[in-house]
Amino acid sequence: MNHLDPHRHVRGESQYLDDVPEQQGTLFAAVYESPVAHGVLKGLDLSAARRAPGVARILTAQDVPGRNQIGGIVPDEPLLAEGHVHFRGQPVALVLARTERQAHAALRLIQADIELLPVITDPRKAAALGEFIVPPRTFRIGDSTGAFAGCAHVFEGVAESGGQEHLYIETQGAYAFPTELGGVRIISSTQGPTAVQRHCAVVLGLGMHQVEVDVTRLGGGFGGKEDQATPWGCLAALGAYLTRKPVKLVLDRMADMRMTGKRHPYSSDFKIGLDADLKIVAYEVQYYQNAGAAADLSPAVLERTLFHTTNAYHIPNVTATAHSCRTNLPPNTAFRGFGGPQGMFVMESAIVRAAEALGVAPAEIQRRNLLREGDLFPYRQPAELCHAEQAWDVAAERFDLPGLRAEVEAFNAANKLFKKGLSVMPICFGISFTKTFMNQAHALVHIYTDGSVGISTAAVEMGQGVNTKIAQVAARTLGISIHRVKIESTNTTRVANTSPSAASATADLNGQATLLACQRLRERLLRLAGAEYTVDYEGIEIKDEQVLAAGIPAETTWEKLVLLAYVRRVSLSENAHYATPGVHFDASTESGHPFAYHVYGTALTTATVDCLRGTYTIDAVRIAHDFGQSFSPAIDQGQIEGGVVQGIGWMTLEEVSYNQEGRLLSNSLNSYKIPDLYSVPAVLDVHFLDTPGHPRAVLRSKAVGEPPLMYGIGAYFALRNAIRAFRPGAALPLVAPMTPERVLGGLYPEAVAEPAGVAVG
Repeated sequence: MNHLDPHRHVRGESQYLDDVPEQQGTLFAAVYESPVAHGVLKGLDLSAARRAPGVARILTAQDVPGRNQIGGIVPDEPLLAEGHVHFRGQPVALVLARTERQAHAALRLIQADIELLPVITDPRKAAALGEFIVPPRTFRIGDSTGAFAGCAHVFEGVAESGGQEHLYIETQGAYAFPTELGGVRIISSTQGPTAVQRHCAVVLGLGMHQVEVDVTRLGGGFGGKEDQATPWGCLAALGAYLTRKPVKLVLDRMADMRMTGKRHPYSSDFKIGLDADLKIVAYEVQYYQNAGAAADLSPAVLERTLFHTTNAYHIPNVTATAHSCRTNLPPNTAFRGFGGPQGMFVMESAIVRAAEALGVAPAEIQRRNLLREGDLFPYRQPAELCHAEQAWDVAAERFDLPGLRAEVEAFNAANKLFKKGLSVMPICFGISFTKTFMNQAHALVHIYTDGSVGISTAAVEMGQGVNTKIAQVAARTLGISIHRVKIESTNTTRVANTSPSAASATADLNGQATLLACQRLRERLLRLAGAEYTVDYEGIEIKDEQVLAAGIPAETTWEKLVLLAYVRRVSLSENAHYATPGVHFDASTESGHPFAYHVYGTALTTATVDCLRGTYTIDAVRIAHDFGQSFSPAIDQGQIEGGVVQGIGWMTLEEVSYNQEGRLLSNSLNSYKIPDLYSVPAVLDVHFLDTPGHPRAVLRSKAVGEPPLMYGIGAYFALRNAIRAFRPGAALPLVAPMTPERVLGGLYPEAVAEPAGVAVG
């Protein structure tokens, strides 16, 4: 089954927020943002802007009728700045005008009186000053302190990973309309419709039933629209509520890059201990997360980092402590992997540091320490249906790991100014929201009298193919053609109290709810058919839209059976609620069973470095991946390929940089580089591992959204190995991304230095 949407995309028929026809009288919104990173907001001079052509109204914090607060986990984020500003780009005022051009022209007439305060951009400096979003958290198993005393080898180091811009094709935006009962309707580019609804209700002082949020599809999200779509939805809703006119707010690309948070940068200290047989006995790590100026989702991201501290390895003695540090940067937020990649990078860095010091290949340590069935993670959940070793061994055999090593060695021996590197990257990623209550979903299914089917769920389609998967679940369960199934827009009035489309759990949660609803409808219809045609219910089924009794066509078809049900007054609508069974976590003891299951895989990555210029290519990524029993192989393979390339971008090209005043330096596509067609590996080979799947995965087809991004970490270490082939024994800092500038610095450290006064954000 192929993705249902691409033919509409390439024909220009898919409708996004900015394609919605504009209603007469619409006002266009533009945001006046803080020009400094930290200060006391002493006053705003709006007089000239209010007189500007076309300006209808300018809103500030004083105009908020409810609470001026949109913080979710921690209530520390005002919708519009009040009293203080905490980062460059923080919304301070909202201009409403008759045209977009007039609104932006008026922004230039606003004058802010701001008394400057010290600016913090470094998480370690924030930690030293006690600037934390939430108190530090520690996951602990065994006795790492005591275990180090018995280790044959102990190594310490620092690992740093940078931020990453989401760069979804569709920028942030919302279009809000006043409703006749005093509420608002919002078309929002959001992964979390209920989050937008909830916060808009707080800001406007309304009940949630007065706020409707609708999402047809997103032009990409990657986590950047899970929480950070909220302010734009609330600002548009505030304007519509106060003026009783439609209000449209869509950020341009540079404003989106400037005003929104990124993947969290981490600076981390590690200590790793091994025995004489290279078994990892003990591991300690301190994470310093750069959260930005407000909590956003940082505490949850930090938690998932702790959950993925040991990646795919079993380590009996672990102490992992994580600090969420408040800085004067835009609040960082969810990004594909949600903290997991940052933890895995530190783990792999520790293994590489140990391997380089011992003079062995990192793979020697990796393979000996892979998880096995029943091994405990640091949060004390056992590894169940564990395929870590299987993924490694299949990748090594299928792609001839010894042969690849020999090829790399031969190439390096024959070439002076070009060197190749090879890395192996195993992954283990947990699937579920780690807040237990979020693991629930609802589906509403209608069968119409002509046999067509309409389905509403909380799932938001953002290019990942979830609508196709849900339609497949319904068609397979009901025994009908997928072309009879329509997936409705995601709407808070049809499906309420939703979890966001995130955590790689969207297809599982909403697919399972759809499955339950369709199973009930199918059973209802089959019982009717059995009674009507005196056929044994146990032997009756619907297949290819034909009703079969013991495999023989009965006297009716799908369409006739549906019409009969309507005539007999049998309900053709069903709703179902699904809550993932068996998941729980106790934060007071930092232990439990937070994940429904884990996804495993192994990637072999090869790269070539031009040792004269510092440029490079990622030659090949070869993967053995645990899809479970995939029922959408084309979609799933596409997710792997996209995730790998995005992960390579994070680890190699994409460098988010701020100066010491908190100004974004990588503020456009001229200064921020993402992977293009020429960055994609020439060979990207994905092998579907033969595994049984998991009963908590929808139809045993495992989640595939986030896990593949972690394979991109292998590109960093492949490049590192190529540099060391040119400079044997080089002590390279463990700092990502491995940009061409950093490669050149690794090749010629005496000639290249890191730029001064720049903070990696």
